Amino acid sequence: MSQASNESARFALTFASAGERGQTAAVTALLEKHGAYIEEFTVFDDVLSGRFYLRTAFRLVGATPAAVEALRGEYGELRKRFRDPEGAIHDLQRPMRVLLMVSKADHCLRDLLDQWRRGELPMEIVGVASNHPTLGPIATAEGLPFHHLPITPDTKPQQEAALSALIESSGAELVVLARYMQVLSEDMCERLAGRVINIHHSFLPGFKGARPYEQAHARGVKLIGATAHFATSDLDEGPIIEQAVERVDHAYTPDQLLSTGRHVECLALGRALRYVLEHRVFINGLRTVVLR
Repeated sequence: MSQASNESARFALTFASAGERGQTAAVTALLEKHGAYIEEFTVFDDVLSGRFYLRTAFRLVGATPAAVEALRGEYGELRKRFRDPEGAIHDLQRPMRVLLMVSKADHCLRDLLDQWRRGELPMEIVGVASNHPTLGPIATAEGLPFHHLPITPDTKPQQEAALSALIESSGAELVVLARYMQVLSEDMCERLAGRVINIHHSFLPGFKGARPYEQAHARGVKLIGATAHFATSDLDEGPIIEQAVERVDHAYTPDQLLSTGRHVECLALGRALRYVLEHRVFINGLRTVVLR
């Protein structure tokens, strides 16, 4: 019987540092020392930035909490051997705590909830927050806390203070803007850097402002796209995690483009969220490395 089929705990090890010899060997030797059964092993050497990236998923059979902590401690010492290191050992059996944020559009929220219910997104949803009460019944039907945080230009600081308090009290590790139609302040983006995923209604760069699909129809577009990215203070210019497109043609009405766009938004956001939940995403300057 394969060791992978025995009762065991699953983990993901992530590692990044300045590229140099010995990194892969060091990680595999450490895992072998601790009796790990490696299921996945992916690396990427970015010659342009000079950084090396590694992700491995592995099992530890019969490991005690003390043994796991010992492995984490030795991995911390291993990272110090390389320049500008980052990385951690993540317990894949502990779902990440996620706060979903919405406004009035429900398609992304419903799609994420469907995937979550089917066990396709390994997350614990700590609540749904919105600047409108519209989607409250959807959250309530799922047994999820719903937080109505109304906002106006004059009350934005107070609303974001309440949002920050909610993130802290709920223990949210990740915030997903599932068509939350408000711009986070620069201060909020900085405090949550690398922890906020946004979905944009085009294959960036694209049509900005209101009614993007009508703009697309007027310009006779042939592709409808969506971009999932980390939110930054530069609106819709954060590091891109995932993009998706669908071919359209002259026969599509604005409503048909909108319907296609909703489908593509769900596709891109769901994939991006899964990659982050599985600890596959590294931020590399203005870009991301996604080790699939």
